[in-house]
Amino acid sequence: MNRQVVVLPDADALARSTASRLMLALIDSQSEHTPVHIALTGGGAGTATLAAAALDPLSELVDWSAVHLWWGDERFLPDGDPERNETSARRALLDPLGERLPAANVHPVPGPGPGVPDVEASADAYRDELAGWAVPGEVLPRFDVLMLGVGPDAHVASLFPGLPGPVTDDALVVAVHGSPKPPPLRVSLTFPAIRSAQRVWLVAAGAEKADAVAAALRADADPAQVPAAGAVGRSSTLWLLDAAAASRAATDD
Repeated sequence: MNRQVVVLPDADALARSTASRLMLALIDSQSEHTPVHIALTGGGAGTATLAAAALDPLSELVDWSAVHLWWGDERFLPDGDPERNETSARRALLDPLGERLPAANVHPVPGPGPGVPDVEASADAYRDELAGWAVPGEVLPRFDVLMLGVGPDAHVASLFPGLPGPVTDDALVVAVHGSPKPPPLRVSLTFPAIRSAQRVWLVAAGAEKADAVAAALRADADPAQVPAAGAVGRSSTLWLLDAAAASRAATDD
């Protein structure tokens, strides 16, 4: 497995380092092809990374007109709700970018509203949107980087231990019911979609994540019970941790 673990001193250093890595990844990818597709994550570490990216001087070297933004999961809440990952991302990065990032390049998961009566309709619409940007012969865009936060229970995206999502082997997008973390209704990419990404980055900060990180990094981890262990990239998998999150893990792969 092409897995790397990077440990930063604290959450602030983690956010700034991850932001710079993301800008460099975008620049490198754009030297090879366009457009570039990345999938964002929410949560504390994910949002802090996006805020740091907005301030990173390397962001000036990115051609944002050729970057497309997606999300690994979303809470089924109305557009603009402060609990939506999209809302946090807009505040942290998209709004500061302004007109440099065309509105058509942002692909949020639909919230409830006209034409989206329930979470299943949202999942279907997001699946169709993804398919519309798929590379020839495939059903998804080529994600150059797919970022994921890691929950204290080792969930990634909205794939929670014990729920059907982690063991889905055919669907690319699922409607999630009964999430143990509110709100209960969500839309999530599944492992097949996550594993289609060239690079998967898992970002975690804080001592409350230490047990989950340690469990996911064990060689015998079961993704059905430790979903973070099942999030791997096609070419590489990168764990980006602060010292507190890494404190119980064996990180010398």
